[in-house]
Amino acid sequence: MQKTNPGLRAKFLAGAAVLASVAGLAGAAQAKPVTSIGVTMGSLGNPYFVALVKGVTAEARANGQQVAVTAVSADYDLNKQFTQIDNFIAAGVNLIVLNAVDPNAILPAIKRAQAAGIAVVAADVSANGADATAMTDNTAAGNLSCTFLAQKIGNKGNVIIENGPQVSSVIDRVNGCKAALAKSPDIKILSSDQDGKGSRDGGLAVMQGYLIRYPDIAGVFTINDPQAIGSELAAKQQHRNGIVITSVDGAPDIVAALKTDGLIQASASQDPYTMGRNAVKMGEQILDGHPPADKVMLMAPKLITKENVGSYVGWTQH
Repeated sequence: MQKTNPGLRAKFLAGAAVLASVAGLAGAAQAKPVTSIGVTMGSLGNPYFVALVKGVTAEARANGQQVAVTAVSADYDLNKQFTQIDNFIAAGVNLIVLNAVDPNAILPAIKRAQAAGIAVVAADVSANGADATAMTDNTAAGNLSCTFLAQKIGNKGNVIIENGPQVSSVIDRVNGCKAALAKSPDIKILSSDQDGKGSRDGGLAVMQGYLIRYPDIAGVFTINDPQAIGSELAAKQQHRNGIVITSVDGAPDIVAALKTDGLIQASASQDPYTMGRNAVKMGEQILDGHPPADKVMLMAPKLITKENVGSYVGWTQH
C-alpha cells in the first residue's frame, strides 16, 4: 500500500482551504442588494392590487433603504405586460414582482429578465419560470366560500359560478368552489364559464345576463369582491331578492357590504399588503444568494361572514 507524504498532505489541505475561501468570496460577490423594483399588476383599478403594491413599496424601503419602485397596470393585456417587463429590463431593475396575465405565455419575458440578472417573483398568481411565488391558497379560498354558500342555500338549488380572467388564482378558486359544491348532489351549477373581468362593471354586466336567462338562482360565487359588488347591484336593479352571493378577497368594500342586510353573505379573505411584502423578502433572499427553501409561499385564507365581520381587522394596515 502506498503511504501518503505528511508534508504533501498538509500542502494539499492548505491549498483546498484557500480555494474554498476564494469560492466563498466569489459567492459573496454575487449577492446583489435590491436597489430597483419593477411591479406589473393585472389591473391597478382593483384596490387589491393597489394594496399589494403598497406592501412591495413598504418592504422595499424598510429600515430607510432607498429603493426605486415602479408599478404599472397590465390591464390583463399580455402584450402590454411583455412591453412592461422589457422596459424594466432596459431600466436595469434587479427585481420584478409579477402578477402574470397569462401564467404560461409570460415565460419568454421571464427568461429575458432572468438572463439580465433580474430576480422574478410571482405575486397572487403563479407564473411559469418565476424564481419564487407569494400567493393565497386559492383552492382553499374557493372551497371555503362555496362550502358556506352551499350551507346558506340548504345544500340545494341553482348556483352560478361567475368566472374571471384565466390566471392561476381564478382557476384555483373555481376548482375549489366546484369541489365544495360537488358534495351537495342537489345543487345544480347553471353556468361557470362567464368572465366578469375581475371588476365591478364586469360583474354587473355578467350578472345582468344571468338574471335574464335564469328565473331561479339560489346562489352566486364570484371570483373576487369587485365582481360580487357588481353582481349584487345587478340583482338589486332587477329586484331579485333571496340570492346568496359569496366571493374571495375580504376587501374594504366587502366589509361594508357584509355589515348591511344585502345579498353578499361571505368572502374568503386575502392579505395583499402582506403578500407584497413577502414577495420582496423572497426576492431579496434570491438576490442575496440564499433562495427560500420553499419556492411557493401559500397564505391561508379566512372566511369573513355577516356573523364575524365585526371582529375582522381587514387587510393589514399601511
